[in-house]
Amino acid sequence: MTTVEDTAITGAWELPEEFRMLRDTVRRFMETEVHPLEDTLPHDAAGLPREQLLVLQEKARKLGLWAMQTPAEYGGAGLSVLGQVIVAEEAAKCRMGAFFPALGAFGGNPPNVMFKASPKQFAEFAQPIIDGTATKAYTSISEASGGSDPARAIQLKAVRDGDHYVLNGSKMWTSHAENADWGVVYARTGEGRGGISCFIVEKGTPGVSFRRINVMASFAPYEVHFEDARIPVGNLIGAEGKGFSLASDFLVYGRIMYAAGPIGIAQQALDMACRWAKDREVFGGTLADKQGIQWMLVECEVELRAARLLMYQAAWNADLGKDVKVDASVSKMYGTEAAFKVLDRCIQIHGALGLSDELPLERWYRDLRVKRLGEGATEVQRVVIARELLR
Repeated sequence: MTTVEDTAITGAWELPEEFRMLRDTVRRFMETEVHPLEDTLPHDAAGLPREQLLVLQEKARKLGLWAMQTPAEYGGAGLSVLGQVIVAEEAAKCRMGAFFPALGAFGGNPPNVMFKASPKQFAEFAQPIIDGTATKAYTSISEASGGSDPARAIQLKAVRDGDHYVLNGSKMWTSHAENADWGVVYARTGEGRGGISCFIVEKGTPGVSFRRINVMASFAPYEVHFEDARIPVGNLIGAEGKGFSLASDFLVYGRIMYAAGPIGIAQQALDMACRWAKDREVFGGTLADKQGIQWMLVECEVELRAARLLMYQAAWNADLGKDVKVDASVSKMYGTEAAFKVLDRCIQIHGALGLSDELPLERWYRDLRVKRLGEGATEVQRVVIARELLR
Protein backbone atom coordinates (compact mmCIF):
# COMPACT_ATOMS: atom_id res chain seq x y z
CA MET A 1 0.00 0.00 0.00
CA THR A 2 1.30 3.46 -0.87
CA THR A 3 2.10 5.44 2.28
CA VAL A 4 1.79 9.15 3.00
CA GLU A 5 5.59 9.39 2.88
CA ASP A 6 5.71 7.75 -0.57
CA THR A 7 3.21 10.26 -1.89
CA ALA A 8 5.02 13.24 -0.38
CA ILE A 9 8.21 12.40 -2.32
CA THR A 10 6.56 13.33 -5.63
CA GLY A 11 5.90 16.88 -4.45
CA ALA A 12 2.22 16.65 -5.37
CA TRP A 13 -0.67 14.52 -4.26
CA GLU A 14 -2.10 11.97 -6.67
CA LEU A 15 -4.10 8.78 -6.42
CA PRO A 16 -1.95 5.76 -5.58
CA GLU A 17 -1.66 3.31 -8.46
CA GLU A 18 -3.75 0.60 -6.82
CA PHE A 19 -6.66 3.03 -6.49
CA ARG A 20 -6.36 4.06 -10.14
CA MET A 21 -6.52 0.39 -11.05
CA LEU A 22 -9.55 -0.09 -8.78
CA ARG A 23 -11.26 2.89 -10.43
CA ASP A 24 -10.61 1.46 -13.90
CA THR A 25 -11.97 -1.95 -12.86
CA VAL A 26 -15.21 -0.38 -11.63
CA ARG A 27 -15.50 1.68 -14.83
CA ARG A 28 -15.19 -1.42 -16.98
CA PHE A 29 -17.79 -3.23 -14.88
CA MET A 30 -20.19 -0.32 -15.26
CA GLU A 31 -19.70 -0.22 -19.03
CA THR A 32 -19.91 -3.95 -19.69
CA GLU A 33 -22.40 -5.15 -17.06
CA VAL A 34 -24.39 -2.32 -15.51
CA HIS A 35 -25.24 0.00 -18.41
CA PRO A 36 -26.51 -2.71 -20.81
CA LEU A 37 -28.74 -4.13 -18.08
CA GLU A 38 -30.05 -0.75 -17.00
CA ASP A 39 -30.95 0.12 -20.60
CA THR A 40 -33.61 -2.62 -20.50
CA LEU A 41 -35.40 -1.03 -17.51
CA PRO A 42 -37.98 1.79 -17.30
CA HIS A 43 -36.73 5.36 -16.92
CA ASP A 44 -37.71 5.69 -13.25
CA ALA A 45 -37.00 2.10 -12.20
CA ALA A 46 -35.92 1.81 -8.57
CA GLY A 47 -33.65 -1.21 -8.26
CA LEU A 48 -33.34 -4.50 -10.09
CA PRO A 49 -35.65 -7.49 -9.81
CA ARG A 50 -34.18 -9.86 -7.23
CA GLU A 51 -33.21 -12.59 -9.72
CA GLN A 52 -31.31 -10.13 -11.94
CA LEU A 53 -29.65 -8.51 -8.94
CA LEU A 54 -28.24 -11.81 -7.68
CA VAL A 55 -26.67 -12.56 -11.06
CA LEU A 56 -25.10 -9.08 -11.22
CA GLN A 57 -23.83 -9.33 -7.65
CA GLU A 58 -22.18 -12.66 -8.36
CA LYS A 59 -20.27 -11.08 -11.24
CA ALA A 60 -19.17 -8.25 -8.96
CA ARG A 61 -18.03 -10.62 -6.23
CA LYS A 62 -15.81 -12.49 -8.67
CA LEU A 63 -13.98 -9.19 -9.25
CA GLY A 64 -13.68 -8.50 -5.54
CA LEU A 65 -16.22 -5.67 -5.79
CA TRP A 66 -18.26 -6.55 -2.73
CA ALA A 67 -19.00 -5.05 0.68
CA MET A 68 -16.54 -2.21 0.19
CA GLN A 69 -17.04 -0.68 3.64
CA THR A 70 -16.94 -3.98 5.52
CA PRO A 71 -13.60 -5.02 7.09
CA ALA A 72 -11.89 -7.98 5.45
CA GLU A 73 -12.14 -10.11 8.58
CA TYR A 74 -15.92 -10.12 8.18
CA GLY A 75 -15.80 -11.01 4.50
CA GLY A 76 -15.79 -7.54 2.96
CA ALA A 77 -13.32 -5.71 0.75
CA GLY A 78 -12.01 -3.71 3.71
CA LEU A 79 -11.35 -0.63 1.61
CA SER A 80 -10.02 2.54 3.14
CA VAL A 81 -12.30 5.58 3.08
CA LEU A 82 -10.39 6.89 0.06
CA GLY A 83 -10.92 3.61 -1.75
CA GLN A 84 -14.60 3.68 -0.86
CA VAL A 85 -15.21 7.15 -2.33
CA ILE A 86 -13.39 6.20 -5.53
CA VAL A 87 -15.67 3.20 -5.99
CA ALA A 88 -18.75 5.18 -4.97
CA GLU A 89 -18.11 7.90 -7.54
CA GLU A 90 -17.78 5.41 -10.39
CA ALA A 91 -20.71 3.27 -9.19
CA ALA A 92 -23.01 6.30 -9.31
CA LYS A 93 -22.49 6.75 -13.05
CA CYS A 94 -25.73 5.11 -14.11
CA ARG A 95 -29.35 6.23 -14.32
CA MET A 96 -30.20 4.77 -10.89
CA GLY A 97 -26.85 5.82 -9.46
CA ALA A 98 -28.13 8.28 -6.86
CA PHE A 99 -29.86 5.61 -4.78
CA PHE A 100 -28.81 2.31 -6.40
CA PRO A 101 -25.10 2.64 -7.23
CA ALA A 102 -24.11 0.05 -9.84
CA LEU A 103 -27.75 -1.12 -9.54
CA GLY A 104 -26.86 -2.60 -6.14
CA ALA A 105 -24.13 -4.88 -7.52
CA PHE A 106 -21.59 -4.00 -4.81
CA GLY A 107 -23.96 -4.54 -1.86
CA GLY A 108 -23.23 -6.43 1.29
CA ASN A 109 -22.65 -3.60 3.78
CA PRO A 110 -24.71 -3.68 6.98
CA PRO A 111 -25.39 -0.38 8.79
CA ASN A 112 -22.05 0.82 10.17
CA VAL A 113 -23.35 0.84 13.74
CA MET A 114 -23.49 -2.97 13.56
CA PHE A 115 -19.71 -3.09 13.85
CA LYS A 116 -20.28 -1.89 17.42
CA ALA A 117 -22.97 -4.51 18.08
CA SER A 118 -22.46 -7.64 20.15
CA PRO A 119 -20.96 -10.71 18.42
CA LYS A 120 -24.34 -12.45 18.67
CA GLN A 121 -26.18 -9.51 17.09
CA PHE A 122 -23.59 -9.24 14.36
CA ALA A 123 -23.71 -12.93 13.50
CA GLU A 124 -27.52 -13.00 13.42
CA PHE A 125 -28.23 -9.77 11.54
CA ALA A 126 -25.13 -8.27 9.87
CA GLN A 127 -23.26 -11.34 8.67
CA PRO A 128 -26.08 -12.57 6.35
CA ILE A 129 -25.98 -9.22 4.52
CA ILE A 130 -22.22 -9.52 4.05
CA ASP A 131 -22.62 -13.12 2.90
CA GLY A 132 -25.28 -12.05 0.39
CA THR A 133 -28.05 -14.22 1.85
CA ALA A 134 -30.04 -11.24 3.14
CA THR A 135 -30.99 -7.91 1.56
CA LYS A 136 -30.47 -4.38 2.80
CA ALA A 137 -31.19 -3.14 6.30
CA TYR A 138 -32.55 0.33 6.91
CA THR A 139 -31.44 3.02 9.36
CA SER A 140 -34.13 5.21 10.91
CA ILE A 141 -33.14 8.45 12.66
CA SER A 142 -35.18 11.41 11.33
CA GLU A 143 -38.65 12.26 12.54
CA ALA A 144 -41.34 14.78 11.66
CA SER A 145 -39.98 16.96 14.47
CA GLY A 146 -36.71 17.32 12.57
CA GLY A 147 -33.76 15.47 11.10
CA SER A 148 -30.90 17.95 11.33
CA ASP A 149 -30.78 17.94 15.15
CA PRO A 150 -31.55 14.34 16.11
CA ALA A 151 -30.28 14.66 19.68
CA ARG A 152 -33.19 17.00 20.42
CA ALA A 153 -35.69 16.06 17.72
CA ILE A 154 -36.09 12.34 18.41
CA GLN A 155 -39.48 11.75 20.02
CA LEU A 156 -40.00 8.02 19.35
CA LYS A 157 -40.37 6.56 22.85
CA ALA A 158 -38.82 3.29 24.00
CA VAL A 159 -39.99 2.21 27.45
CA ARG A 160 -38.52 -0.83 29.23
CA ASP A 161 -41.11 -3.50 30.09
CA GLY A 162 -39.45 -6.63 31.46
CA ASP A 163 -37.51 -8.37 28.69
CA HIS A 164 -38.71 -5.92 26.05
CA TYR A 165 -38.77 -2.27 25.12
CA VAL A 166 -42.13 -0.92 23.94
CA LEU A 167 -41.80 1.58 21.09
CA ASN A 168 -44.40 4.22 20.25
CA GLY A 169 -44.09 6.99 17.68
CA SER A 170 -42.96 7.44 14.09
CA LYS A 171 -39.85 7.84 11.96
CA MET A 172 -39.72 9.72 8.65
CA TRP A 173 -37.66 9.67 5.44
CA THR A 174 -36.39 6.12 5.94
CA SER A 175 -34.97 4.54 2.78
CA HIS A 176 -35.52 0.84 1.93
CA ALA A 177 -37.71 0.37 5.00
CA GLU A 178 -40.58 -1.74 3.66
CA ASN A 179 -38.45 -4.27 1.76
CA ALA A 180 -35.57 -4.61 4.22
CA ASP A 181 -35.09 -7.71 6.36
CA TRP A 182 -34.52 -5.59 9.46
CA GLY A 183 -33.59 -2.09 10.50
CA VAL A 184 -31.68 0.01 13.00
CA VAL A 185 -33.93 2.46 14.85
CA TYR A 186 -32.96 5.26 17.24
CA ALA A 187 -35.45 5.96 20.02
CA ARG A 188 -35.64 8.01 23.19
CA THR A 189 -35.15 6.20 26.49
CA GLY A 190 -34.24 9.29 28.53
CA GLU A 191 -33.51 13.00 28.29
CA GLY A 192 -31.04 14.87 26.08
CA ARG A 193 -28.17 13.35 24.12
CA GLY A 194 -27.70 10.69 26.76
CA GLY A 195 -31.28 9.57 26.38
CA ILE A 196 -31.14 8.04 22.90
CA SER A 197 -30.78 4.30 22.39
CA CYS A 198 -30.29 2.15 19.31
CA PHE A 199 -32.40 -0.92 18.51
CA ILE A 200 -32.55 -3.67 15.91
CA VAL A 201 -36.12 -3.98 14.64
CA GLU A 202 -36.89 -7.22 12.85
CA LYS A 203 -39.16 -7.57 9.83
CA GLY A 204 -42.70 -8.58 10.75
CA THR A 205 -42.56 -7.15 14.26
CA PRO A 206 -46.18 -6.60 15.40
CA GLY A 207 -47.02 -2.92 15.74
CA VAL A 208 -44.58 -1.75 13.05
CA SER A 209 -46.06 -0.40 9.81
CA PHE A 210 -44.77 1.47 6.78
CA ARG A 211 -46.15 4.26 4.62
CA ARG A 212 -44.52 5.32 1.37
CA ILE A 213 -43.81 9.07 1.15
CA ASN A 214 -43.89 10.21 -2.46
CA VAL A 215 -41.19 12.78 -3.22
CA MET A 216 -39.83 14.45 -6.35
CA ALA A 217 -36.99 11.91 -6.62
CA SER A 218 -37.26 8.59 -8.45
CA PHE A 219 -36.85 6.70 -5.18
CA ALA A 220 -39.33 7.17 -2.33
CA PRO A 221 -38.58 6.90 1.41
CA TYR A 222 -40.99 5.66 4.07
CA GLU A 223 -42.60 6.66 7.30
CA VAL A 224 -42.11 3.89 9.87
CA HIS A 225 -44.82 3.87 12.55
CA PHE A 226 -44.56 2.09 15.90
CA GLU A 227 -47.61 1.29 17.98
CA ASP A 228 -46.83 -0.70 21.12
CA ALA A 229 -44.11 -2.51 19.17
CA ARG A 230 -42.26 -4.86 21.51
CA ILE A 231 -38.51 -5.11 20.84
CA PRO A 232 -36.48 -7.69 22.80
CA VAL A 233 -33.89 -6.28 25.18
CA GLY A 234 -31.37 -8.44 23.30
CA ASN A 235 -31.90 -6.18 20.25
CA LEU A 236 -30.52 -3.12 22.05
CA ILE A 237 -27.18 -2.18 20.44
CA GLY A 238 -24.67 -1.10 23.06
CA ALA A 239 -25.80 0.31 26.37
CA GLU A 240 -29.05 2.15 26.94
CA GLY A 241 -28.60 5.87 26.32
CA LYS A 242 -25.49 5.44 24.13
CA GLY A 243 -27.28 5.53 20.79
CA PHE A 244 -26.26 9.06 19.83
CA SER A 245 -22.57 8.41 20.47
CA LEU A 246 -22.83 5.19 18.44
CA ALA A 247 -24.32 7.12 15.53
CA SER A 248 -21.88 10.03 15.57
CA ASP A 249 -18.94 8.29 13.88
CA PHE A 250 -20.90 6.85 10.99
CA LEU A 251 -22.76 10.14 10.45
CA VAL A 252 -19.43 11.93 9.97
CA TYR A 253 -17.89 9.32 7.67
CA GLY A 254 -21.20 9.00 5.86
CA ARG A 255 -21.00 12.63 4.79
CA ILE A 256 -17.73 11.99 2.96
CA MET A 257 -19.23 9.01 1.19
CA TYR A 258 -22.41 10.93 0.43
CA ALA A 259 -20.52 13.45 -1.71
CA ALA A 260 -19.15 10.77 -4.02
CA GLY A 261 -22.42 9.80 -5.70
CA PRO A 262 -23.46 13.32 -6.76
CA ILE A 263 -19.94 14.03 -8.00
CA GLY A 264 -19.99 10.87 -10.12
CA ILE A 265 -23.42 11.65 -11.55
CA ALA A 266 -22.43 15.23 -12.34
CA GLN A 267 -19.26 14.03 -14.07
CA GLN A 268 -21.32 11.69 -16.22
CA ALA A 269 -23.66 14.57 -17.08
CA LEU A 270 -20.72 16.80 -17.99
CA ASP A 271 -19.28 14.11 -20.27
CA MET A 272 -22.68 13.88 -21.99
CA ALA A 273 -22.86 17.68 -22.36
CA CYS A 274 -19.41 17.83 -23.93
CA ARG A 275 -20.34 15.18 -26.50
CA TRP A 276 -23.63 16.94 -27.25
CA ALA A 277 -21.94 20.33 -27.64
CA LYS A 278 -19.48 18.91 -30.18
CA ASP A 279 -22.24 17.21 -32.21
CA ARG A 280 -25.08 19.75 -32.06
CA GLU A 281 -25.23 22.03 -35.12
CA VAL A 282 -26.55 25.55 -34.46
CA PHE A 283 -26.15 28.92 -36.21
CA GLY A 284 -23.67 27.65 -38.77
CA GLY A 285 -21.47 25.75 -36.33
CA THR A 286 -21.57 23.54 -33.28
CA LEU A 287 -22.58 24.42 -29.75
CA ALA A 288 -18.97 23.79 -28.76
CA ASP A 289 -17.92 26.76 -30.92
CA LYS A 290 -19.95 29.17 -28.78
CA GLN A 291 -18.07 30.92 -26.01
CA GLY A 292 -21.09 30.95 -23.71
CA ILE A 293 -21.31 27.16 -23.88
CA GLN A 294 -17.56 26.80 -23.46
CA TRP A 295 -17.63 28.83 -20.28
CA MET A 296 -20.53 26.82 -18.87
CA LEU A 297 -18.57 23.62 -19.47
CA VAL A 298 -15.44 25.12 -17.93
CA GLU A 299 -17.33 26.14 -14.79
CA CYS A 300 -18.59 22.57 -14.50
CA GLU A 301 -15.11 21.13 -14.90
CA VAL A 302 -13.51 23.43 -12.32
CA GLU A 303 -16.24 22.89 -9.74
CA LEU A 304 -16.10 19.11 -10.11
CA ARG A 305 -12.31 19.05 -9.79
CA ALA A 306 -12.57 21.11 -6.60
CA ALA A 307 -15.35 18.92 -5.21
CA ARG A 308 -13.44 15.73 -5.94
CA LEU A 309 -10.24 16.97 -4.33
CA LEU A 310 -12.09 18.17 -1.23
CA MET A 311 -13.66 14.72 -0.98
CA TYR A 312 -10.29 13.02 -1.44
CA GLN A 313 -8.76 15.25 1.24
CA ALA A 314 -11.50 14.37 3.72
CA ALA A 315 -11.16 10.66 2.95
CA TRP A 316 -7.36 10.79 3.14
CA ASN A 317 -7.47 12.52 6.53
CA ALA A 318 -10.02 9.97 7.77
CA ASP A 319 -7.65 7.18 6.79
CA LEU A 320 -4.87 8.93 8.72
CA GLY A 321 -7.07 8.83 11.82
CA LYS A 322 -7.61 12.58 12.00
CA ASP A 323 -10.73 14.33 13.26
CA VAL A 324 -12.64 14.88 10.00
CA LYS A 325 -15.88 16.38 11.27
CA VAL A 326 -15.24 19.67 9.45
CA ASP A 327 -13.59 18.01 6.43
CA ALA A 328 -16.66 15.81 6.03
CA SER A 329 -19.02 18.78 6.19
CA VAL A 330 -16.93 20.69 3.64
CA SER A 331 -16.93 17.69 1.32
CA LYS A 332 -20.64 17.01 1.64
CA MET A 333 -21.69 20.64 1.32
CA TYR A 334 -19.51 21.54 -1.64
CA GLY A 335 -19.88 18.20 -3.42
CA THR A 336 -23.68 18.14 -3.43
CA GLU A 337 -24.05 21.84 -4.22
CA ALA A 338 -21.52 21.74 -7.05
CA ALA A 339 -23.04 18.60 -8.53
CA PHE A 340 -26.50 20.15 -8.57
CA LYS A 341 -25.24 23.27 -10.34
CA VAL A 342 -23.43 21.13 -12.90
CA LEU A 343 -26.61 19.15 -13.59
CA ASP A 344 -28.56 22.35 -14.11
CA ARG A 345 -26.03 23.64 -16.66
CA CYS A 346 -25.92 20.32 -18.48
CA ILE A 347 -29.70 20.31 -18.86
CA GLN A 348 -29.51 23.88 -20.18
CA ILE A 349 -26.92 22.87 -22.76
CA HIS A 350 -29.11 19.99 -23.94
CA GLY A 351 -32.15 22.25 -24.26
CA ALA A 352 -35.59 20.64 -24.25
CA LEU A 353 -34.04 17.20 -24.72
CA GLY A 354 -32.49 17.55 -21.26
CA LEU A 355 -35.96 17.79 -19.73
CA SER A 356 -37.21 14.60 -21.37
CA ASP A 357 -36.98 11.00 -20.27
CA GLU A 358 -34.96 10.28 -23.40
CA LEU A 359 -31.92 11.07 -21.25
CA PRO A 360 -31.17 10.46 -17.56
CA LEU A 361 -30.50 14.16 -16.90
CA GLU A 362 -33.95 15.10 -15.57
CA ARG A 363 -34.00 12.08 -13.27
CA TRP A 364 -30.57 12.96 -11.96
CA TYR A 365 -31.70 16.55 -11.43
CA ARG A 366 -34.57 15.40 -9.20
CA ASP A 367 -32.36 12.95 -7.36
CA LEU A 368 -29.55 15.45 -6.74
CA ARG A 369 -32.02 17.98 -5.38
CA VAL A 370 -32.69 15.46 -2.62
CA LYS A 371 -28.95 15.02 -2.00
CA ARG A 372 -28.65 18.66 -0.94
CA LEU A 373 -30.84 17.75 2.04
CA GLY A 374 -29.80 14.19 2.85
CA GLU A 375 -27.13 13.39 5.48
CA GLY A 376 -27.47 16.91 6.85
CA ALA A 377 -28.70 19.82 4.75
CA THR A 378 -26.25 22.29 3.22
CA GLU A 379 -27.14 24.84 5.90
CA VAL A 380 -26.33 22.36 8.68
CA GLN A 381 -22.91 21.72 7.15
CA ARG A 382 -22.31 25.48 7.10
CA VAL A 383 -23.15 25.63 10.81
CA VAL A 384 -20.61 22.86 11.53
CA ILE A 385 -17.90 24.63 9.53
CA ALA A 386 -18.65 28.08 10.99
CA ARG A 387 -18.61 26.70 14.54
CA GLU A 388 -15.05 25.47 13.98
CA LEU A 389 -13.95 28.73 12.37
CA LEU A 390 -15.30 30.87 15.17
CA ARG A 391 -14.64 28.81 18.27
